[in-house]
Amino acid sequence: MTQYQTNRDKTKRIAVSAVLASLGLIFSYIEAIIPFSIGVPGVKLGIANLVVVIALYALGGSYAFSINVIRILIAGLLFNGIFGALYSLGGACVSLLTMIILKKTNIFSIVGVSMAGGVAHNVGQMLIAAAIISNIKIFIYFPVLLFSGMITGIIIGFISYLVLKKLNV
Repeated sequence: MTQYQTNRDKTKRIAVSAVLASLGLIFSYIEAIIPFSIGVPGVKLGIANLVVVIALYALGGSYAFSINVIRILIAGLLFNGIFGALYSLGGACVSLLTMIILKKTNIFSIVGVSMAGGVAHNVGQMLIAAAIISNIKIFIYFPVLLFSGMITGIIIGFISYLVLKKLNV
């Protein structure tokens, strides 16, 4: 591969990353303005995580990490506030690390990886919340968040699979 091709590929990856970060920010905004509640604080659809799963499979872990951090910081400044960004960042780091590890095993499908990421995201947020409020009683929400993480992770994984298949990635 020539230096020109390498630079062109890197430029393409950066451009795709910018598009995915923008889409993630749009999804974060949509989720902020459309209330979704089942009566338990912290349960969300997590549609912005769609771009992270797509980035992980199309571009790799480092690009997915960058896209996620950019999206979370900007969304935190615009919609969620500093604590919202802190919870999101904690969940996102645990989630992405889990997904990167599981993807590398080549044992799990994209749906399985995404489901584990959804659960890990909620675990990360619970750990941040427990540390901030210094009370482990917050884990009473864990069964509901575990279930919601599984369901939303499966949905996000399935949609990601369809998108990547359509894009031939």
